[in-house]
Amino acid sequence: MDPFLSLLHSFSSGLTESELGSLKFLCRDKIPKRKLEGVRSGMDLFGLLLEQRAIAEDSVDLLETLLRAVKRLDLVEQLQQFVEEGEANAPNQPDLNEKRLQKAAFDIIYENVGRDWKRLMRRLGLPEVRIENIEAAYSNRLSEQVFKSLREWQKWKGKNAKVADLIKGLRDCCLNLVADKVEQKLLQMNIEKQ
Repeated sequence: MDPFLSLLHSFSSGLTESELGSLKFLCRDKIPKRKLEGVRSGMDLFGLLLEQRAIAEDSVDLLETLLRAVKRLDLVEQLQQFVEEGEANAPNQPDLNEKRLQKAAFDIIYENVGRDWKRLMRRLGLPEVRIENIEAAYSNRLSEQVFKSLREWQKWKGKNAKVADLIKGLRDCCLNLVADKVEQKLLQMNIEKQ
């Protein structure tokens, strides 16, 4: 059984009529009106969103936005947990030590890169269309743009995502102070590990 479909099924069974009505309203720009009129359950709605490719197992941003809009933070948390566990179990992911180092590097980059995030992502080779999608999806939230771009780069590179590449990208962008902070943090982590 597909775990993402199971998750959507559990979300559907927990939605009230009022929440379903709100979700339908919010999806008017994604699903034709005629099809929306036939939606009687969350499963119907999620099925149409899947059909329109508005949501997918590896593309849950719209679903998260919808659930936040109807104030179902419990479901948002379940969705985030699903995404985290899915990435941890994916075969093309970095080893656990590299992920630990990436998390430390991401925290520093998140706090320090700011508006230079696009330049950094271009240096790291992230396709322009992905950069544009992140910018459009989080147009007024710079911190989310930085966070999502790092996660997108990590997913895109898979097991080839290396902290050394992040440091080189930072230096190529003349963000040497940030690169130094990352290197210091990694050195500190290695000392603590011994």
